[in-house]
Amino acid sequence: MPELDLRAVIHLLLHVAVPLAVARLCWPAQWKRAALWLLAGWVIDLDHLLADPVYAPGRCSIGFHPLHTWPAILAYGALALPRRTRWLGTGLLIHIALDWIDCLLM
Repeated sequence: MPELDLRAVIHLLLHVAVPLAVARLCWPAQWKRAALWLLAGWVIDLDHLLADPVYAPGRCSIGFHPLHTWPAILAYGALALPRRTRWLGTGLLIHIALDWIDCLLM
């Protein structure tokens, strides 16, 4: 198992902290339920299992992994619009935004 550097650790912590903060700020009455849906945005990282190696510290996820491509991102934006799928779509967009920031920091 490769060692995680500080940037990777911070990135993983933000994938938890940001959805929790957004849920708390945007949906205070239902923040726990919203937080679970926002955290479910992490499911798109299953596409990392298709890569070899699965984890590469210098690889930008955006545009590389299938669920991190622009067509997928547009679909996540569409999911964020209807009330029924808003939390999941927002969680997916938060995930993509955090991955994009990580790419900029590489």
